[in-house]
Amino acid sequence: MPPLSLPLASSHFTLDLSGVSCFFGGEEAISAMATVHLYEGRRWLGWYNCPGTFSFAARFSQMANTRVWDGLFPPKSPPPVLLGLGLDGKMGPNYIAALSGTMMHTGYLAYLAVKRSKEVKEVLIPGRLTNPINVAYLDMGPVDYHAPLKRLPLSRTPSGFVPMVISAVTCVMCALVYDWFSFSMILLGMAASGLATFVVGQGRLKIKEPIRNSAADPPPGVLLGEDTVLVIKGDEGGVNAITRGRFELDTDLQTKNKFDRGLQRSYSAVGALCLFLFTTQLILQLLLIPRGTLFGQIMFIVSLSASWMYNYFLSTFDREKIQAKLLFQTLGNPQMHRFCVGTRPMMAVLVCILLFDDVEDSCAQEGQDRRLGILNACLPFINSTRGVWKRWMDKVVEQLMSPDDVSLSRLTIGDEDRTLSETEKALLLTLLGDARAAFEWYLDNWTMYSSSNNNEATKG
Repeated sequence: MPPLSLPLASSHFTLDLSGVSCFFGGEEAISAMATVHLYEGRRWLGWYNCPGTFSFAARFSQMANTRVWDGLFPPKSPPPVLLGLGLDGKMGPNYIAALSGTMMHTGYLAYLAVKRSKEVKEVLIPGRLTNPINVAYLDMGPVDYHAPLKRLPLSRTPSGFVPMVISAVTCVMCALVYDWFSFSMILLGMAASGLATFVVGQGRLKIKEPIRNSAADPPPGVLLGEDTVLVIKGDEGGVNAITRGRFELDTDLQTKNKFDRGLQRSYSAVGALCLFLFTTQLILQLLLIPRGTLFGQIMFIVSLSASWMYNYFLSTFDREKIQAKLLFQTLGNPQMHRFCVGTRPMMAVLVCILLFDDVEDSCAQEGQDRRLGILNACLPFINSTRGVWKRWMDKVVEQLMSPDDVSLSRLTIGDEDRTLSETEKALLLTLLGDARAAFEWYLDNWTMYSSSNNNEATKG
């Protein structure tokens, strides 16, 4: 049987790998675009032929919020514009309201607050050392929810002119050899990336004000992380910003053009425009790049390589650290201290001391219940209903309810402890030593930290 004639044998079309480059380098490109809201003027520096067209189209299809693209690019949650730009998606530690004992989940801003606390200079509190844990203290002030998030000066980031110049030069080189396929694809890539960066950069990040709830628990409270516990006190609006707030991209921008005055740029409008650009680029790039000359294809790859290296370098920045820094600048740089304690019982006692040092209880029973609730929350794996741990917690609560007792007389083994075995007495004595270390440090040193908070408030 003679072989069949080769289909498309007379075609001059060559399907080479340069056309599928749109499927690579997407994560680095998206990470680079995420910096548009972190640096002032960064939105003007996206005019280069950027790789990862498919990833861009997938992310912006979610932002466009239309069912037409759901089959090709399945929807995600939380809001994709924030998730795609690395501004959401991570949960913070659980928050315990000190006055009511209510526990609730927190979001990305609480996660950033805990991350920020780890950058504060650590103060080591003397005491027994077994399993060190950090106790951070944050004194929040009022929050202006209408103020946009601060940005770093553009000088803090490497110049985006390098990939822009390389893309422009390669585009011109393709035009000089009359390779209009490669020329048009490089030019379209520059336009799509530049317009998308500019349009997304038009919005400003803000802290979304939580919906007011009459049943909301007032501060103080504590964020219980795995290796860091963050005590939050101060203005209720400031505490809510950390515990219940989140970032939002404010695209409610009014143009000065008389035809467009009053037009609000929504997520969907921004996403639809960027989606159209990248989808068009994606399709044409697959079809036209193989039609270009070898020289033009090399120029196309050179422009993508330069852009990828720039995007990769930007993606190596610790964006969460930058976001935490800008968040606290926007919040007015509230005072934060970080202390390192050697044991979890000592941590629990110190947290209670810091939470309730200026709280007035309506009755003694209410005060005891509040403090016992925080101790149990800080030590969730301890059985506080019986044995040595119950005796220890009772003594600690008694001492917490007696702030004028500087001799710490409640933190001793008394006659009621005679029934304990020698092993139990040794354990109780050890635990009481942890509690005494926390109280003694507080009595000797806390005035210095509380006065620094007051001085900063006076300056503000």
